[in-house]
Amino acid sequence: MTPRLPSAAADPFLDLVKPAFSPHLPLSLDFSAHNVRQRNGPQLIIFHNLRASLVDGDLFKEPMKKRRRSDRDQRLQVFPSMEQSALKEYDKLESRTRRVLSNTYQKLIQSVFLDDSIPNGVKYLINRLLALIEKPSLDPIYIGLLGSTGAGKSSLINAIIQQAVFLPVSGESVCTSCIVQVSSRRCARYEAKIHLLSDQEWKEELKTFTQLLNEEPDGGEAEAWGRDGAVEEAARRLRAVYGAGAEGRKYEDLLRARPSVKIPTSRVILLQAEEAGELSVKLDPYVRTQGRDQRGEAAEAQIWPLVKHVEVTLPRSAPIPEGVVLVDIPGTGDFNCRRDEMWKKTIDKCSAIWVLSDVERLSGELLRESARACRRGLCRDVALVVTKTDKLHLPEDLRERKVGNHAIQSQREAILERNETIKLKGSRLLKEKLKRKLPADLKVLEASDLVYTVSAHEYWQRALLTEEQTEISKLREYIWKRLLDEKTRMVTNYVTEAFGLLLLMEGFNAADNLLSEHLHVSGLRRFVEEQTEMLAKVIEQSFAHIQQPLWEGVQAARASYRRILGACLVRTRGNQGFHQTLKAVCLNNGVYASRTLARIDLNEAITRPIYDQIDPVFGDIFRAGKPTSSSLMPLIDAFKHSLQEKMTEITIRSGWKYDSYKKSFLTQEVSAILGGLEGHILRRKRRIYESVASSVQSDLKPCYEEAAQITGRKACERMKDIIRRGVDRQVAEGMFERAQERMQHQFQLLKRGITEKVKGSVATMLTLASSQGDSLYKELADVRSEYKEMERLHRGLREAAENAQLRKAMRDFLLGAPRSTGGPSNPTLAPRD
Repeated sequence: MTPRLPSAAADPFLDLVKPAFSPHLPLSLDFSAHNVRQRNGPQLIIFHNLRASLVDGDLFKEPMKKRRRSDRDQRLQVFPSMEQSALKEYDKLESRTRRVLSNTYQKLIQSVFLDDSIPNGVKYLINRLLALIEKPSLDPIYIGLLGSTGAGKSSLINAIIQQAVFLPVSGESVCTSCIVQVSSRRCARYEAKIHLLSDQEWKEELKTFTQLLNEEPDGGEAEAWGRDGAVEEAARRLRAVYGAGAEGRKYEDLLRARPSVKIPTSRVILLQAEEAGELSVKLDPYVRTQGRDQRGEAAEAQIWPLVKHVEVTLPRSAPIPEGVVLVDIPGTGDFNCRRDEMWKKTIDKCSAIWVLSDVERLSGELLRESARACRRGLCRDVALVVTKTDKLHLPEDLRERKVGNHAIQSQREAILERNETIKLKGSRLLKEKLKRKLPADLKVLEASDLVYTVSAHEYWQRALLTEEQTEISKLREYIWKRLLDEKTRMVTNYVTEAFGLLLLMEGFNAADNLLSEHLHVSGLRRFVEEQTEMLAKVIEQSFAHIQQPLWEGVQAARASYRRILGACLVRTRGNQGFHQTLKAVCLNNGVYASRTLARIDLNEAITRPIYDQIDPVFGDIFRAGKPTSSSLMPLIDAFKHSLQEKMTEITIRSGWKYDSYKKSFLTQEVSAILGGLEGHILRRKRRIYESVASSVQSDLKPCYEEAAQITGRKACERMKDIIRRGVDRQVAEGMFERAQERMQHQFQLLKRGITEKVKGSVATMLTLASSQGDSLYKELADVRSEYKEMERLHRGLREAAENAQLRKAMRDFLLGAPRSTGGPSNPTLAPRD
């Protein structure tokens, strides 16, 4: 018989499932027979139905289907045998932990669902359990392929996923037009999700295009509308969407016009296919820029100018493992400000960047962009991938270089020897570039393999090189090792955090807990308050290291901005072909990016002296490697260790020896709370770093808007004059000083966020561990079996780490020497005691 439900206003179960208890936790309860989600309709009916499910017993069916062994084995087929064994171990640890958490969650819900008052501690446990159950198995690992048009990004991805023709390969007038993400997951078909610009975003771009196109060139300045300039880019995009002649129409006319291509109202297009080739054909119009006929007009209507980015999903059996996302990133950004912002954000979320460069031209600018990504984003690893290494004219090559004491007998030998030379020179070049902007002992600079020489063409042809010599397989090894390292770290943290929660629950039900009074945590509370204040002070001292170089950078910027701005605005050949480009710069608030020309960013240029001064110290503050006096994370680690030592001390002095469960919980929970701060810090880091350039851009926006309105004779010189006078005026009014203050303010916000999170989370933890007040203590369901299983799984972490080290030692022995895959060098993580 179903019990009578209390009113909605007083129902503690409704309080339990409200997301207010854990603001970061989305309401999403998935069960085998019921799927309860927050909707716009009446929530009361949903929750009452959930209660009914509880009473009927359906809720306590297994919520997660056990993953079939064959399915797991299929997913791991792409890995070498050693990585397969390690991943299987960690997969089993994770899946068994999730099963334990699910069973514990069900027992806990069953023990309280009829209570009129649910203790806050139980609410905390339920929310923590639910958060862990719903936590994804792995955060996506983004590997960015950064390269200019024609560098071979798409060809390399095609080779890695073993599809000769999938993403469009650059030709005379064809290239990938937007950011493309390629990943795999458990699905039967090939899929592509095309995200389009919103209606408002397209209107903004349309207005910019027409402002560029509907202005007559100043004949006195001999303007040349080059096919690679801003005007030609705008014309190509308008012709693709609205048809021939669109470049000559007014903004208002185009707003009323019906595009030649069908645009879905959802602004998202989903494509599916049974085979890779079939999806490639469907995908072409969305990611391939339109070729031109002999008159320079689009051959047919295309939708690619409206595409913001594309997500391609391959079936799980594909050669790239699930959890890894390969990102084809256009080298210099995008003309559209929204796509350009996405370009920067995409680079910043990549944990590894491959800088792709044609064997005949190495790009210094892309190396600098990768260094900036290491400073401001999540990037921890950079590699130079030299493409098209099969391109070699043997007679010319023999004439131009010395080959030592032996003679080159074939083109294959010449290619291999040149590749070795490129590796040595490229590694030295990359290290020099990165050392100027990054701490000298950063792990990326210690990697043995920083340069890869690849040939996607030879990977398929095998006319000159073997598969191994094309080094496509080495890049796959890089991917596998990075996934294994991340999976090891994630499962270690996951099992440890789950074990901490089971420790507390078992402590609530332990018999010796009834013999002791509530935990005397008042001394620990005072200690936490004192240590938090101390943490705020040492964080302030860490951030203080940036003050002097920031001030020196401001002085350097004031002294050099006219020279730097002049170099950006003056062209050696005069204003020919520069008028429309400069207008595009002004229309986009000082930034212009095209497919073929170097990126122009006036804001970044005049603030570069500031960044030159602060970059080394900024890198030290947020470094993840060897600590320095200014490093932030070691300060948080020291705070964590001081809390854990104090807990051990109180355990001995205050008689907590009868409550070892709670002491262990506190130790584990401190690690989980402070470990979570790293993600918060990394998310804030980008905002701090970009605050200087964004502050300058904001101050100069009126100046750019005024310059963009200039038309008529000598318009280019008049625009330059407005920009110069506007920058002079803002500098005189303290533009660089305001940028300095805004960066300092962002640092203070980070300090405040860290201390507030520590105070709130640790206070909640201590309140939960203490069984006094507000009926925090409640005899919970019997979870002894779950605790024992969790204890075994926690011990299994160390066994998995030891097995991984043993397998690696055996492989190195069989190979005769230690072998580096060139991937990330993070050591295998072992659980902390």
